[in-house]
Amino acid sequence: MKQVTDVLRGPDYLKEGWQAIKRPGLRRFVVIPLIANLLLFAALIGWGIQQFSLLMARLMPQLPDWAAFVEWLLWPMFALVVLLILFFGFSVLANIIASPFYGFLAEKVAEQERGEVSPSTGWKDIIAVVPHSVGRELRKLAYYLPRMAALLLLSLIPVVNLVASPLLLAFGVWMMAVQYVDYQADNDKVGFRDMLRWMQTRRSLSLGFGLPVYVGMLIPLLNLLVMPAAVAGSTLLWVRERQQRS
Repeated sequence: MKQVTDVLRGPDYLKEGWQAIKRPGLRRFVVIPLIANLLLFAALIGWGIQQFSLLMARLMPQLPDWAAFVEWLLWPMFALVVLLILFFGFSVLANIIASPFYGFLAEKVAEQERGEVSPSTGWKDIIAVVPHSVGRELRKLAYYLPRMAALLLLSLIPVVNLVASPLLLAFGVWMMAVQYVDYQADNDKVGFRDMLRWMQTRRSLSLGFGLPVYVGMLIPLLNLLVMPAAVAGSTLLWVRERQQRS
């Protein structure tokens, strides 16, 4: 029964995170990476359309006239591929670019939750943490990519995929929680492996939080707003749940 309750509590933290990022003093840690990621999003889409248009310009003259309908079939397929690439590729790039800002966003949300006060954060502070923030993101990728690749391969095998496909989805949901809880765990000097162990003691809650984040990340443009809300929400989850255990 507690596991069901924990799963249902997970989305509440994302809702609270959405409210938290609207508070004064936090907006710049949301707006600056949002603008940077919008530019990245537009650049990737523009580059993809340009390259696909060039490909079609070379392909279509080589086909007979009766095969002109192929162009109308390929464009929807291209759109689907773009969506998949954006989900798996763009979110990785976006998190790496935004990681220094999200680290400070998590820190400020945690301070407000704990009633702490710290000096204001300037550009020098943000630039100084870039190497560490990027390194932590790469650590998450080292955890994520081999497991995701193995599950993807297993999901292609008949019969085995009956188990592997649901596991693939569950791991994607789990990884959404890992991705965002890690920001404040890192701020609190908790190692990545120790954070994972703690999350495993809150597996139902973590999955309940990760599921709406996962769904939101599937929707282009909306995912740019889900990211900071997930940072703030996961920070509240981390701070409150650890306090309850202590």
